[in-house]
Parts: sequence; C-alpha cells; structure tokens
Amino acid sequence: MTHLEVEILAIGAGPANLALAVALEELSPELARQTMMVEQSEGIVWQRGLLVPWAQSQVSFLKDLATLRNPRSRFTFVNYLHESGRLDDFMSLGTFTPYRREISDYLRWVADELEHVKLHFNRRAVEITPVRDADGGLAHWDVTFVDGTVVRARHLVAACGRDPQIPEVFRDLPAERVVHSSEYSQRVPALSARASRRIAVIGGAQSAVEMVQAVQDDVPGCSRVLITRGIGLTPYVTSKFTSRYYSTAASREFYDLGEEGRGLILDEMARSNYSGVTPELLDGLYHQMYRDRLDGKEGLRILASCEIVSATESEDGVVLALRDRITGERSELACDTVLLGTGYDQAMPAVLRRLGQSLGLAGLEVLRNYRVATGDLGADAATLHLQGVNEATHGIADSLLSTMANRAGDIVEDLIRHVEARATADGTDTATPR
Repeated sequence: MTHLEVEILAIGAGPANLALAVALEELSPELARQTMMVEQSEGIVWQRGLLVPWAQSQVSFLKDLATLRNPRSRFTFVNYLHESGRLDDFMSLGTFTPYRREISDYLRWVADELEHVKLHFNRRAVEITPVRDADGGLAHWDVTFVDGTVVRARHLVAACGRDPQIPEVFRDLPAERVVHSSEYSQRVPALSARASRRIAVIGGAQSAVEMVQAVQDDVPGCSRVLITRGIGLTPYVTSKFTSRYYSTAASREFYDLGEEGRGLILDEMARSNYSGVTPELLDGLYHQMYRDRLDGKEGLRILASCEIVSATESEDGVVLALRDRITGERSELACDTVLLGTGYDQAMPAVLRRLGQSLGLAGLEVLRNYRVATGDLGADAATLHLQGVNEATHGIADSLLSTMANRAGDIVEDLIRHVEARATADGTDTATPR
C-alpha cells in the first residue's frame, strides 16, 4: 500500500476543479505544487454521457475557467482557440456558444497546460476518513483509493457531481433495460448491438430531447417514443433581465438571503435551467417531425401529459403502464429500452452525506466561501470545500460553468488565508508565495 501526503487534494477533474487548479497556479504557485487532483476516469471528457457531435454549450465561452476572474489568463477559451489555430474560424461562426465537444477539448487542453498541480487519472476514491488530533480537532483527511493507495491531505476540495435521478418506478427493471442520460454515450453501442429497436425516452427537458434526436442515428431503424408529463415541450424561460442570476454577484447576494427569499428565486429561475429545451433544438425537432409526416413516415411519437404508473419486465423487453394526466385514460407501451432524461437528484450526493456523518454532523452547512462548517476553527484544522452541489445556498448557477472561475478564486483565497494563518501560528514564514 502506497502512502502519499499533500497539502490539497481535489477529488474530480471536471470543470470545477480544473478552474481551481488554474486559480492555484495563478494565485499561489507554491500551493499549487502541493496540490494533487484525482479523477476516476481515464481522461477528461466534459458531459461524457451526452457528448453528441452536434450539441452546443448553453453558456457563453466567456464563462470559461478563467476569464471572469482573470481576463489576461493564458487559460482562457480564447487563448485555447488561438493555440489550436481556430480563433478566426470560431469568430466566423458568429456565436457565443461553442460545440460541447469543443468545450470538452478545451478542458483537456487546460489540464495539459497545468505546470504545478499534479493530475492523476484512474483514481477512484473508496473511502474518505477524517482524522483527528489528540485534542479532538480535525487534523487531516485520509483518502483511500481502489488500488489501496492512501493520500493524506490537510485540505479537501470535492467536486464529485450530483447523483442521477432514477424515478422509483424504474428502479426494479434490469440495468441493461434502463439508460440514464449521464451514461448514454457509453452505453448506446450496446443498444445497437442488442438490436434494441423500440426506444422510449422519458422526460421533457434538454437531455431527453438530445437523446431522442441522437438515438435515431446511433440505433438505425429504431422506433422512438418521447413520454413527458408536460402538455408539450417548451423552451428555456430566460431573458437578459434574469440572466444576472447566473453571475457571481448574484450568487453572493443569494447567500445573504433568508430561506424564503432563496426559495422564491430558485422557483422563479427553475425554468431557465430545468424542464426546458433550447429553442434551436425544439425548432429542429418540430421541422423533422413535420417532414416525416409529409413523407408518410411514422417518425417520432410524443406522448404528452402522460405519467408512468408502472414499468415491468416482459419476455422481450419492458411494458410501461401509462395514464393520461388530462383525461385519465390508461394505456400500455411495449419497448426494448428506456432512456431516462430525468436529470439529477437535487439532494446532497450520497458520498458527501456519508462524509458529513463521519464528521458527526447532522447536515453539511456550506459557508459563503464554499467551506463546510466542521466546527473546527483553529489555524491547524483541516478544511473541506464543496463545488457544484450548493444550489440551495449559492443559487441557480452553482452547478454550471457560469460562476466557476470566480468561485475557484474564492476557494483558493480562503485556502491561502488558512495556510498563512497556520504559518503564523507555527512561527514560520507567514507569506504564501504567489
């Protein structure tokens, strides 16, 4: 068993922790050199589950890993385009929203450009243990990986993402019959190989519509049915006047609100991020359905205002029992595979809830600087910061690219203060090299 020791351990190498690495390298190279980032996958792929060739990001390229914190950074998306020789071509597109696969490639480029932060792939953490000192204070973390390696860190930054939302009605079906959008791209080759011809897609938001469009190419000749509770597919509801809620300033204001005020804003903004579809994708889908009818093809069917009462395995697939929410009429639908565009569980991820329990906390209280309130306030105390799971306290943009650059800066500044405070308490050099 290998034992390693670092100052900072960042779990997950998605956009959030890559932004953290960039901020560390720019604000404190010395601290960056004492940082390890681990990723359970073999490489960096953004939105791995739905990395379809034609999908575009829904966020401006200016909301990259660095620009809003440091427009002069060499880690900006614009510099990535310049280094890749595509800046002129991208400008000719006339868009602020790059292709999703281009964002994914940008993240890989950032990872390759890091000079000080150590990045390790194929490292899946299986246990996180808080270790206390003789006085009961939180001294450090021991993180055990699947290969038996143990990494000891004083500061832990977790960006592990939310758990996929699997509705109760589907949980007893065989795993090979149910595919959540988070794993669509990885599992779709098996669908084609299994001759899965009857596809039911569940949901009425972006991920469901992307899957229903992608699967016609990925599984040639399949029949598609989209089932949604709403009366019809609708676009994201947003405007230039509400887009401010996807900013760092709004996130900071949101934190200072009471529970009622936060709830009101999240309710009002829900349709700008959940349960909607980009207008371009909706228009393309409608035009395709119209052309199919014009050509006399069956094409895509949409069952709107429909809830799924039960889902049972049959001899040759799955039978969905349906109820029309308007008329109350009941029906059945046979399919081979169910694709779930049902989003992610808004509750704190299970792995973090377990971590809170190991700390003896009833829940995880996240402070303005994204640090978890562990009750240990001393300069020597270990810290835990959470990224991407704080919508309830930091607002609608918390899980998105919009605020990642500035949030990373806030976390790094907090870590720098903590390291300097410990140095002062130890009587050593108080200045953290920057």
